[in-house]
Amino acid sequence: MTDRLRLTGVTRAYRGGAGVRSVDLDVQAGEVHALVGLNGAGKSTLMKLMVGMLRPDAGELAVLGADVRVAGPDRWARVGAVIEYPLAYGELDGRTNLELAARLRGVPARRIRPMVDDVLAELDLHRYASVPARRMSLGNKQRLGLAAALQHRPDLIVLDEPTNALDPAGIILLREALLRRAADGAGVLVSSHHLDEVARIATRITVIADGRVVGRLDPDGVDIERSFFALVHAATTSGARS
Repeated sequence: MTDRLRLTGVTRAYRGGAGVRSVDLDVQAGEVHALVGLNGAGKSTLMKLMVGMLRPDAGELAVLGADVRVAGPDRWARVGAVIEYPLAYGELDGRTNLELAARLRGVPARRIRPMVDDVLAELDLHRYASVPARRMSLGNKQRLGLAAALQHRPDLIVLDEPTNALDPAGIILLREALLRRAADGAGVLVSSHHLDEVARIATRITVIADGRVVGRLDPDGVDIERSFFALVHAATTSGARS
């Protein structure tokens, strides 16, 4: 398989000791890799590093084969991401938000309308195409942000807690959309603390606690929650003793 994302010894520290430390992680073409952990484990920090919102203090981070520090617009145009909150301009309607996101990624003008039509149908957003984003529910704003991240068929997809605010129908639509893109060769990284959901789609599951990778879970495991809490407990207990 081909690296879509690779972190080697990545560290980013905050005042007070929070952050991430010496993280090794990769995402391969054609897979869905899940990053799971409790709130405050460092998932969002890692994802901000992956998409260039933060810079590592140490270690190496490559996005689609390029060092994150020097990756240019052509590289970032092949990435789709939602980190913490979906980006949408409140005064613009759903379609206009998606068209603008496509233009910012350099999508040729002739492709934009059919591409937007496709993703509106894929995530069941047609009825909100002419609705200003400020008038959408939290769940539909989330769908809109996900649509903007997925519509251009990126080679790398990075989604931080993507099922936040989604109803069951939205979760199923997202699940199917991510599996389609992985089947087409994209590398997908999703963070979550919902083990049951990520186990449905993940090829690999990495556990993070206190800013460190502390182990892996088998998506097909019999009692994945027990295994998760055992890893986290062991890591936090040993950290308290050290």
